[in-house]
Amino acid sequence: MSNAIFNLASGWHDLGVRSGGVLLVHASLRSLGPLDGGAETVVLSLLDVLGLQGTLLMPALSYATVGPQSPIFNVIATPSSVGALAEYFRTRPGTIRSVHPTHSVSGAGPQAEDLLDQHIRSTTPCGPYSPFARLPEVDGQILFIGCGLRPNTSMHAVEERVEPVYLYGDDVDYQVILADGSQHRMVVRSHNFKGWKQRYDRLGQYLSAPDLRQRRVLLASCHLVEASSMWDAALTALREDPLSFVERRRAQNMLG
Repeated sequence: MSNAIFNLASGWHDLGVRSGGVLLVHASLRSLGPLDGGAETVVLSLLDVLGLQGTLLMPALSYATVGPQSPIFNVIATPSSVGALAEYFRTRPGTIRSVHPTHSVSGAGPQAEDLLDQHIRSTTPCGPYSPFARLPEVDGQILFIGCGLRPNTSMHAVEERVEPVYLYGDDVDYQVILADGSQHRMVVRSHNFKGWKQRYDRLGQYLSAPDLRQRRVLLASCHLVEASSMWDAALTALREDPLSFVERRRAQNMLG
């Protein structure tokens, strides 16, 4: 094992990543600083700390290239749009991808297939069949590497449970090309958020250690969240105030 992999794996372990667990990772690869081996080193370090019984997940969202104006999703060929590490992991040998036109998830490990294979049944981005919604069922954790708490797709699954006024847009009829080349139709209710800014960083007001841990790993400020605790806290907050995790966007000054 290289020093870079060892140092990263030690950092994930010290932060609280569980051996044998299920870990969903959101990341800014560049936040770690110069790194021998780049994305592969990060993936190997995560797999090392998880161990042979652990499962690694990363979002493979494709909303930047798939939507109402381009409603075709290819499970193999459509790139993800959530950063270099997630895209590298998606294309890495041994990684599988859930079938969802805009909110797919990549995974590797013994629980990956079970967590991902029902996503094709979803009629929303992050409903009960999605890996995001199922994470608490397997005592999962969410790791944020150098990106803060805002890019938290799992919060959409929580919002779908409550259905705040800002959440949904129109239904979109998608053509999905499966890994074997066959085609499948999915009609999915889109997320909207028009006029609203997501503020999932506010989770820090509702969670504390050990449910939310923070530590610097190399140059990156990292956060580790217990998924079940996040769900409990966020559901309570949203039921008390459906606007707990959004704020109105300010109208842009068209004159500059």
